[in-house]
Amino acid sequence: MQKSFTLIELLVVIAIIGSLSALFLPNFMAARERARDSQRKSDLRQIQKAFELYKQDQTPTAIPLSLPTINVCWSSGADCAGNVYMNKFPGDPNRTPNNYYYINNGNLTYTLCACLENKADPDGTTANCAASYTCSSTKSYVVTQP
Repeated sequence: MQKSFTLIELLVVIAIIGSLSALFLPNFMAARERARDSQRKSDLRQIQKAFELYKQDQTPTAIPLSLPTINVCWSSGADCAGNVYMNKFPGDPNRTPNNYYYINNGNLTYTLCACLENKADPDGTTANCAASYTCSSTKSYVVTQP
């Protein structure tokens, strides 16, 4: 006589595994949203620092008119020569096109903005970046010239 599991035992185990996965899947998705939001905030702070380096190299002092090309080295020379401001210019992971919002306000001031996915993020503001850059979560993270 062989020992084996009964159909009822197998169904109970499958039901338990299904219930546990149903409980943990939303938590996993929320963790991914928070991780992407953290990456966005980090990217904007790094861009802000790169802008300050760029501004120091310009005579007369200036800031970029537009954002550099995404996933390409941003430097003072061609092919990543000269002063390197960012080895790989970042883009928003979930936006198409995946540019962050940037506006040169003039007088060496600028605004950088990204939409956040987590509606409960304490660093987020409840306004859109601009009429042309709306956030589906109604939360955005804004960085201005320091």
